[in-house]
Amino acid sequence: MPDLRYFTFADYLEPLIVLAMNTGMRRGELLNLKWEHVDLTQKYLTVVAGNAKSGKGRHIPLNNEAFTTLQSWAEDFGAIGYVFKGKEDAPLTDISKAWQNLLKNTEISDFRFHDLRHHFASKLVMAGADLNTVRELMGHSDLKMTLRYAHLAPEHKAMAVNLIG
Repeated sequence: MPDLRYFTFADYLEPLIVLAMNTGMRRGELLNLKWEHVDLTQKYLTVVAGNAKSGKGRHIPLNNEAFTTLQSWAEDFGAIGYVFKGKEDAPLTDISKAWQNLLKNTEISDFRFHDLRHHFASKLVMAGADLNTVRELMGHSDLKMTLRYAHLAPEHKAMAVNLIG
């Protein structure tokens, strides 16, 4: 057993949550992410088509928090194979026990891992990102799915009409 005093993270849950909040990736996309699809030099990662719900791959730039999380995770546990390894270098498949324990210990109810994805999209829209960019980052095949976040940026309408007068 390694001496955890020298590691940034004690286990996989915190980096998994940080990445979900800062990339908008689905749980399955995160759990199937391989280091070969992470580019720490250019600061982006690739969701390969086979792991995407839409069946289409996408590139996601890494913000500073996601980048430093992945960088630390790589330094602590190696950057080979799956980013979140389960047994015998297979991908981690079940986080339900750790997730439920976290929610219980923090007294959070009615919160799903998928809600971290919604958090990402909401933060993007509230920060002024256009809906098509949010759609691309989320991997939505249709803008209709992304439009549910449009109400979070009503000031965009005012900015739009002010462009012409």
